Amino acid sequence: QVQLVESGGGLVQPGGSLRLSCAASGFTFGAYDMYWYRQAPGKERELVAGIFSAGDRLNYADSVKGRFTISRDYAKNTLYLQMDSLKPEDTAVYFCNARRLIQNIWGKGTLVTVSS
Repeated sequence: QVQLVESGGGLVQPGGSLRLSCAASGFTFGAYDMYWYRQAPGKERELVAGIFSAGDRLNYADSVKGRFTISRDYAKNTLYLQMDSLKPEDTAVYFCNARRLIQNIWGKGTLVTVSS
């Protein structure tokens, strides 16, 4: 079964850190470009960061540059997003996405809430 399962979300205070994980199964993880998206309440889904199948990283969204780091572990078939210096405006549901040619796979998301 092809699936992506996100985890690691939760409630964190401003300035805190979280690490999101996305476990991939049912497909060849190493052959896919991987992305993190997020969707805040009342807003459209936006691209946060991406990493190509070979490991090259895309440019991060301006709003997270210098604070978020995307990485992938090919042995564990897992995508990560390390989020530091979190701000209230980072509050959103974070989604994992895998793409290769016409294939486009989405996870169900994990909620991150940044609040004091």
